Amino acid sequence: MTTHTETEIASQPDCWRRAVRLAGSEALPRPGERVAVVGCGTSWFIAQAYAILRERAGQGETDAFAASEAPLGRTYDRVLALTRSGTTTEVLDLLRSLGGTRTTAITADPNTPVMTLADEVVVLDFADEKSVVQTRFATAQLALLRAHLGEDLTKAVADAEAAVTEPVPGEMIEAEQFTFLGRGWTYGLAQEAALKMREASRSWTEAYPAMEYRHGPISIAGPGRITWMLGTAPEGLADEVTRTGGAFVTSDADPLAELVRVQRVAVARAQARGLDPDEPLHLTRSVILSS
Repeated sequence: MTTHTETEIASQPDCWRRAVRLAGSEALPRPGERVAVVGCGTSWFIAQAYAILRERAGQGETDAFAASEAPLGRTYDRVLALTRSGTTTEVLDLLRSLGGTRTTAITADPNTPVMTLADEVVVLDFADEKSVVQTRFATAQLALLRAHLGEDLTKAVADAEAAVTEPVPGEMIEAEQFTFLGRGWTYGLAQEAALKMREASRSWTEAYPAMEYRHGPISIAGPGRITWMLGTAPEGLADEVTRTGGAFVTSDADPLAELVRVQRVAVARAQARGLDPDEPLHLTRSVILSS
């Protein structure tokens, strides 16, 4: 039987197309604003990727924080909160504390407290998910934000269409360990890739900035282990990993589409181990803390 996670992963190219059509929203950060982007778990990693992309696009200083760690004493023109459920305690508490700062939320559920706590809201209800493991909402958020920055996502969508149909290699299902690497905005994606592997399949995974991998973490590379680069790899790194006996994975695909490929590997590994990727151990759809 097909899991919710598999169905949601496969729907991502269409979700990205729909998200791109919302890129003109006036609720999103405007050029020149000083912005803090906040979220928890997956949304924090998407926030990291967007913050770097926004600064790289010359649209203004942009910081990314886990909602629980956001520095309340700093001054921002806008706080952008990313929350699939619209109910995450740390995000809602932060929004309540931001009197005088313009706030925008991106959410999947229009029937949640975030709708009234944020000044402006963008709803991606078409990307909501039944699975606890977040896939299409996370990538649809970033597709929306990249398009808002002026990026053309035509190639990304085409690459995602390929990623949802190609076979999952057996060596990836059987690998002992994964290390994900990124540079610039793709480091956030590397963190998210590792999180998906942990959540869905309880796999041993790590994530690092690509240039930092040589400074110790490469010691974990070896036979049966995979180093997976999201984006363009530093010169010579592939050869260094290969010499350890480990496998180095890289691709010319858009890094967001490569994340889709990681999601599919995570599900395949879960199923090979008799795990349910829809209901990962110890996790719920939203973290709601008692007062």
